[in-house]
Amino acid sequence: MRRFKLADCVIEESSPELQDALADAYRRRIRPLCLCKEAGLAMYIAQVGDQYIVKRMPLSGGAHDVTCPSYDPPDELSGLGALMGNAIQIDPETGLSALKVGFSLTKLGSRAAPIAGAGSLESITGDARKLSLRSLLHYLWHQAELTSWTSRWSGKRHWFNIRWHLTEAARQMTVKGGMLSDVLFVPEPFRVTEKAAIEQRRAAVLAPALQPRTGPRKLMILVGEVKDVTAARNGQRLIVKHMPDFPLMLDETLHRRLLAHFENELALWNADEQSHLMMIATFGISPSGLAVIEEIALMVVAENWVPYDSVYEKRLVDALAKVRARSVKGLRYNLPANKPSAVAMLQTGNNPVGLYIVPLSAEDGYEDALNEMISTRPDIDAWIWRIADGEMPRLPLNS
Repeated sequence: MRRFKLADCVIEESSPELQDALADAYRRRIRPLCLCKEAGLAMYIAQVGDQYIVKRMPLSGGAHDVTCPSYDPPDELSGLGALMGNAIQIDPETGLSALKVGFSLTKLGSRAAPIAGAGSLESITGDARKLSLRSLLHYLWHQAELTSWTSRWSGKRHWFNIRWHLTEAARQMTVKGGMLSDVLFVPEPFRVTEKAAIEQRRAAVLAPALQPRTGPRKLMILVGEVKDVTAARNGQRLIVKHMPDFPLMLDETLHRRLLAHFENELALWNADEQSHLMMIATFGISPSGLAVIEEIALMVVAENWVPYDSVYEKRLVDALAKVRARSVKGLRYNLPANKPSAVAMLQTGNNPVGLYIVPLSAEDGYEDALNEMISTRPDIDAWIWRIADGEMPRLPLNS
């Protein structure tokens, strides 16, 4: 259980007085200290509705005690490591992440060429200089702490929470000189009784994406859960959950490329009814009011909203979902398939444990690269599941 120092006051996370203390500190601009380490580590307070949440500062996750909920695995064990300092530059004073992206947020002409987000992903795979559309989704998911899990959260993670954490994370990022939160749209939970009000709020937020009479068209970024993709008279109609009355249009070329490049994600989603298919897309709104997708990428998440890339990762994610110890799922970002990374980090015992999966497709040199990665962090124990050896080994759980 975390303890925080607020000025001269020390308070536990479970204290019934915590919300009042955080509200007071928020108003007085007092930065809380996490006392998982004796000297204390600076945190910040975020407000959601009438609730106050203490969150870790960027770049500080590895400094927390391994048993602290604010602990974050080392960046170099996932695809994030190659991007830090290049595509992602964090200001240690403000905590803002300046993102360099490999996709456009403006278009010339009345209609853009049909280029799928997968095309951007393919062209910069392994490039540490820019974020692809999908790697931006990975970074948002990680910074929103949606890659973290403990069985104590079972049944408590819903779209309301997902949306708030994503939008809060976006407020800590800049892209192309502006705040990411200004161009990011995450649909609010749909309620029939509030349909008209929701439509009004959505129209106000999406106003920048309306096509102007002249000049370049501004695009926005949408993150949401795919509900269905159906044929339209010309192209395809994508329905996002919580936006049943607001279809997004894809032309046939873009749809074909989407099916080809994200075949794995679509197959995993079809194989498990409890999983969610997440999308991130750039889009604009035509003069007729139709939302038209320019680029798109997909990601599959389990029932608890933790991402996975294969049936083997899904088995590991499901096993970790039942464990009280906190785990953090690693994401690949732009990392090529032949580069190893930690699938997850388990916070148990005195040392964290990196969890690695060696796929059947591993080529010569993969094991050497994995061993080298593990050797660079002797402070982190290793658990390895070699798929060729058979069933998943028991998780290294310590009391």
